[in-house]
Amino acid sequence: MSPRNVEKDLQQREKRIKHILDCALEIIAVKGIGSVSINDIAAAANVSIGNMYHYFKSKDEIFGEILRRGQTDYGEHVTALAASEGSALDKLHRLCESWLAIDNSWAYTILIHTARLSDSEEMRRVVTNRFTNNLEPVAGIMEQGQREGLVVEGSPLELAYYFVSLIQGLTLQKMPGNEVPIRARAESIVTLFTVRR
Repeated sequence: MSPRNVEKDLQQREKRIKHILDCALEIIAVKGIGSVSINDIAAAANVSIGNMYHYFKSKDEIFGEILRRGQTDYGEHVTALAASEGSALDKLHRLCESWLAIDNSWAYTILIHTARLSDSEEMRRVVTNRFTNNLEPVAGIMEQGQREGLVVEGSPLELAYYFVSLIQGLTLQKMPGNEVPIRARAESIVTLFTVRR
């Protein structure tokens, strides 16, 4: 018998965890964390309940991990975008386009707001802190745009907050079965933050 490939096992485990989290994201967003059981998540992921407990202890752990990964991935994306070459308006446009292109961005928005209404003070604090920290790179882009004379005056952090909140609100209009039949366009959103000439 050949020895186990530890690296391959870890990759397979991560692949299964990602699959469970992807399946859990929308079911939690649609049904609500209080109405979803770990059995519902296991069924959506086509994983036995016994196998599910090899990966997660509870639905709350799944919920927390979806949020952690989503907010961390977004933070890394926006940090890299802020550090990239290009004008601030180009960066804002790319950020907006990338966010609007995510089919289930509406589900992440619902989960973030659900967490911020949670009974768990720790959950509320952690999610709010990650959200606030993720505003910093966007504020940096706003500040760059002000230096370039392209972005409206005002506190860069406040403008970042408005920009992100606007996009989050628009993503909620993409919820399957309830889509508003108007396509959100990055150009139109970025224009709201652009100096008029």
